[in-house]
Amino acid sequence: MFENSENKNITIYGETVKPGEDKWIKIPIDRLPTGTMIDIPIYVFNAGKPGPTLLVQGGLHGDEINGVEIIRRMLFEGCYKIKSGAVIVLPLLNIFGFIHFSRQVPDGKDVNRSFPGVKNGSLAARIAYQVTYEVLPQVDFGIDLHTGGGQRNNHPQIRYTSGMPESKTLAEVFNAPFYFATSLISKSFRKAAHNRKIPIIVYEGGESMRFDEYAIREGIQGILNVMKYAGMIHTIDPMWIEREGSTLLTSHKWLRSPTAGMFVPQVLNGSSMKKGAILGFVTDTFATYCKEIKAPYNGFVFCINNQAVVNQGDALFHVGK
Repeated sequence: MFENSENKNITIYGETVKPGEDKWIKIPIDRLPTGTMIDIPIYVFNAGKPGPTLLVQGGLHGDEINGVEIIRRMLFEGCYKIKSGAVIVLPLLNIFGFIHFSRQVPDGKDVNRSFPGVKNGSLAARIAYQVTYEVLPQVDFGIDLHTGGGQRNNHPQIRYTSGMPESKTLAEVFNAPFYFATSLISKSFRKAAHNRKIPIIVYEGGESMRFDEYAIREGIQGILNVMKYAGMIHTIDPMWIEREGSTLLTSHKWLRSPTAGMFVPQVLNGSSMKKGAILGFVTDTFATYCKEIKAPYNGFVFCINNQAVVNQGDALFHVGK
């Protein structure tokens, strides 16, 4: 995948990082109502030896904090001190959502539905514009870090782009517990990268506004696996133990609530399931009914909704085989 990689300067927002240099770059986006300027912080680690350029991005959705912690921890531990190539790190893209405990920016728009962006558009469009035109031109491949939305907890998993072999290879190398192909969403970051023929894998682990140590450690392990595969590092700290292999899911579906009530799961996230097994149930507060949620086939549960009170049609389990 990286045969033609060359040593190069990386230029973002008018600042150049030469081979052998590390630099912290800030892209100004907007001000808070108090007048405080908000910048997108970008770390660039450009090794002296030639190699590919990796993008590691967190906080595209402001309330998905596990990715932010994955990147912070790797920065603190010096994990991006690479031997070859370059790593561009966006620890927290949607700062406005982060400080408002929100998936979106303050006007309600989703940055991940705003690509490729507009230079003088809405706040979400302007953030997307800077990533599309300042960051993506420098990148050969990338890892986008996410969690489940709301109170849906995603067991660590990688999503890759259908029909893009490079993306699938990266998913296999990352070696999360599960990986599967998903279609591209209009105006998403991954679609914008795909239009530039840049393979992006999406890591999902945990749920919004809640640290999940297992998901954080799996995310760090996966990023290190990819960096080693790309020749950026030679060894991985032995505390990160490699598993035998990731499980490819060739089909998946959501199991939804048949009625409103209280949802009580009966299985652990990430566990296997047998067709017909009871995964959980939805009941009312007066014990007048109890609707069982059963496994549709032999497979795995890789997302569970932690919301205790649900409405009819709410997604309860994401399952695959």
